[in-house]
Amino acid sequence: MTKNTPNADEIITFTINGIEDVKGQNITILDLRAIENTVCDYFIICDGTSNTQVNAIVSSIQKKVSKNTKEKPWHIEGSENAEWVLMDYVHVVVHVFQKHIREYYDIENLWGDAKITEIETSY
Repeated sequence: MTKNTPNADEIITFTINGIEDVKGQNITILDLRAIENTVCDYFIICDGTSNTQVNAIVSSIQKKVSKNTKEKPWHIEGSENAEWVLMDYVHVVVHVFQKHIREYYDIENLWGDAKITEIETSY
Protein backbone atom coordinates (compact mmCIF):
# COMPACT_ATOMS: atom_id res chain seq x y z
CA MET A 1 0.00 0.00 0.00
CA THR A 2 1.93 3.01 -1.25
CA LYS A 3 0.59 6.49 -0.95
CA ASN A 4 1.94 9.56 -2.64
CA THR A 5 2.88 11.19 0.63
CA PRO A 6 6.13 13.02 1.20
CA ASN A 7 8.68 11.33 3.37
CA ALA A 8 9.97 12.83 6.60
CA ASP A 9 13.22 13.94 4.92
CA GLU A 10 11.29 16.16 2.50
CA ILE A 11 9.24 17.71 5.29
CA ILE A 12 12.40 18.30 7.33
CA THR A 13 14.20 19.92 4.37
CA PHE A 14 11.37 22.31 3.53
CA THR A 15 10.71 23.07 7.21
CA ILE A 16 14.34 24.12 7.66
CA ASN A 17 14.16 26.20 4.45
CA GLY A 18 11.05 27.92 5.82
CA ILE A 19 12.75 28.66 9.14
CA GLU A 20 15.85 30.03 7.42
CA ASP A 21 13.80 32.24 5.07
CA VAL A 22 12.66 34.35 8.05
CA LYS A 23 15.89 33.98 10.05
CA GLY A 24 14.68 31.58 12.73
CA GLN A 25 17.45 30.77 15.17
CA ASN A 26 19.02 27.75 16.90
CA ILE A 27 17.58 25.11 14.56
CA THR A 28 17.84 21.62 16.04
CA ILE A 29 16.62 18.24 14.78
CA LEU A 30 15.93 15.47 17.27
CA ASP A 31 15.83 12.00 15.72
CA LEU A 32 13.48 10.00 17.95
CA ARG A 33 13.31 6.80 15.88
CA ALA A 34 15.59 4.80 18.21
CA ILE A 35 13.44 5.63 21.25
CA GLU A 36 10.47 3.39 22.02
CA ASN A 37 6.91 4.72 22.21
CA THR A 38 7.51 8.17 20.77
CA VAL A 39 4.73 10.22 19.21
CA CYS A 40 6.68 10.90 16.01
CA ASP A 41 10.00 10.23 14.29
CA TYR A 42 11.50 13.72 14.46
CA PHE A 43 11.24 16.99 16.35
CA ILE A 44 12.45 20.15 14.70
CA ILE A 45 13.01 22.94 17.21
CA CYS A 46 13.86 26.57 16.59
CA ASP A 47 13.28 29.94 18.17
CA GLY A 48 12.35 33.45 17.20
CA THR A 49 12.90 36.75 18.95
CA SER A 50 9.24 37.81 19.31
CA ASN A 51 5.71 36.56 18.83
CA THR A 52 5.70 38.35 15.46
CA GLN A 53 8.76 36.40 14.32
CA VAL A 54 7.40 33.12 15.73
CA ASN A 55 4.23 33.61 13.67
CA ALA A 56 6.33 34.52 10.61
CA ILE A 57 8.36 31.30 11.03
CA VAL A 58 5.20 29.20 11.31
CA SER A 59 3.71 30.85 8.24
CA SER A 60 6.93 30.40 6.26
CA ILE A 61 7.14 26.70 7.19
CA GLN A 62 3.52 26.13 6.17
CA LYS A 63 4.06 27.82 2.79
CA LYS A 64 7.32 26.00 2.01
CA VAL A 65 6.10 22.55 3.03
CA SER A 66 2.72 22.97 1.34
CA LYS A 67 4.16 24.36 -1.91
CA ASN A 68 6.78 21.64 -2.26
CA THR A 69 5.01 18.58 -0.85
CA LYS A 70 1.28 19.50 -0.90
CA GLU A 71 1.29 18.50 2.79
CA LYS A 72 -0.52 20.55 5.43
CA PRO A 73 0.01 20.22 9.19
CA TRP A 74 -2.39 17.79 10.79
CA HIS A 75 -2.66 20.11 13.78
CA ILE A 76 -1.25 23.45 14.98
CA GLU A 77 -1.32 24.67 18.59
CA GLY A 78 -0.18 27.87 20.26
CA SER A 79 -0.67 30.41 17.47
CA GLU A 80 -2.78 32.63 19.72
CA ASN A 81 0.04 33.81 21.97
CA ALA A 82 2.93 32.68 19.72
CA GLU A 83 5.28 31.83 22.60
CA TRP A 84 5.40 28.14 21.65
CA VAL A 85 3.76 26.97 18.44
CA LEU A 86 3.58 23.25 17.72
CA MET A 87 3.06 22.08 14.14
CA ASP A 88 2.20 18.40 13.75
CA TYR A 89 3.08 16.82 10.39
CA VAL A 90 2.51 13.33 11.93
CA HIS A 91 6.06 11.92 11.49
CA VAL A 92 7.64 15.33 12.02
CA VAL A 93 6.61 17.69 14.83
CA VAL A 94 7.91 21.26 14.65
CA HIS A 95 8.30 23.39 17.79
CA VAL A 96 8.73 27.14 17.23
CA PHE A 97 9.55 28.92 20.48
CA GLN A 98 10.36 32.34 21.76
CA LYS A 99 13.87 31.97 23.18
CA HIS A 100 12.98 32.32 26.90
CA ILE A 101 10.17 29.75 26.59
CA ARG A 102 12.49 27.31 24.81
CA GLU A 103 15.06 27.67 27.59
CA TYR A 104 12.38 27.11 30.24
CA TYR A 105 11.00 23.87 28.75
CA ASP A 106 14.38 22.58 27.49
CA ILE A 107 12.92 19.90 25.21
CA GLU A 108 16.36 18.82 24.01
CA ASN A 109 17.22 17.79 27.56
CA LEU A 110 13.88 16.00 28.08
CA TRP A 111 14.60 13.92 24.98
CA GLY A 112 18.28 13.43 25.83
CA ASP A 113 18.34 9.92 24.30
CA ALA A 114 17.53 11.34 20.86
CA LYS A 115 20.18 11.85 18.22
CA ILE A 116 20.56 15.64 18.08
CA THR A 117 21.63 17.55 14.97
CA GLU A 118 22.31 21.30 15.11
CA ILE A 119 21.73 23.15 11.85
CA GLU A 120 24.29 25.84 11.04
CA THR A 121 22.81 29.05 9.67
CA SER A 122 24.67 31.65 7.64
CA TYR A 123 23.06 34.73 9.20
